[in-house]
Amino acid sequence: MATSVKERTILAVDTLVKYDNPILVTTHPEKIRKEPMLGKISTAICKVQTTTPTTDVRLETVEILNGILPPKEWEEDGQIWTQQVSSTPATRLDVINLQEQLDMKLQQRQARETGICPVRRELYTQCFDELIRQVTINCAERGLLLLRVRDEIKMTLAAYQTLYQSSIAFGMRKALQAEQGKEDLIAIADELRQQKTELENTLTELRHKFDLAEKRAAELKEAEEKKYTEEIQFLKKTNLQLKTQLEGIIAPKK
Repeated sequence: MATSVKERTILAVDTLVKYDNPILVTTHPEKIRKEPMLGKISTAICKVQTTTPTTDVRLETVEILNGILPPKEWEEDGQIWTQQVSSTPATRLDVINLQEQLDMKLQQRQARETGICPVRRELYTQCFDELIRQVTINCAERGLLLLRVRDEIKMTLAAYQTLYQSSIAFGMRKALQAEQGKEDLIAIADELRQQKTELENTLTELRHKFDLAEKRAAELKEAEEKKYTEEIQFLKKTNLQLKTQLEGIIAPKK
């Protein structure tokens, strides 16, 4: 069965990683994805025979690149397209352009310079992937080592993210517990306020009774003192009269 492969020039997706032009696959996608790769590699070897590695090494480098940065596949208008990362070695100018593009995208997408910023993290991840691609083309072993570093960084960030999410969940649980405890404390406080109001009412009533009893006791005391004073005065007067009479009786008559 015949297969047809077409290439078209498409603006790269908004990424800092350098990709080859997309390839249109109409039938047998797996077979066709390999054919253009071989054609490109053979062409590159024919152009620079003295400086490029052997075909096997070149294929191994391409396979490593595809393992590090897998090809993209998508469907558009019923057609399947695939796009691989570029295997073209990078020059000093490419690195300078990469730095300029990174700064420009950071400014365009308004990435924060400090703190947690998903946009800044995404752009720096793309920049690191592009650096891995450039290094892998020149030295596959160094590229694989950088891949380990990248994966370790991703694992560390994922661990921190999981820890952050766990801390948020823990904080939410504690907040809910505190809210429930707060409601219980509010209920206890309301009950204590009610008891305080009742005790204050009882205290006011007892003070009123005490004032009445004290006033009554003072009136009774005053009445008793007045009564005793009158009795004493009466007794003194009576005593004086009796004494006068007794002296009149006892005194001798002249």
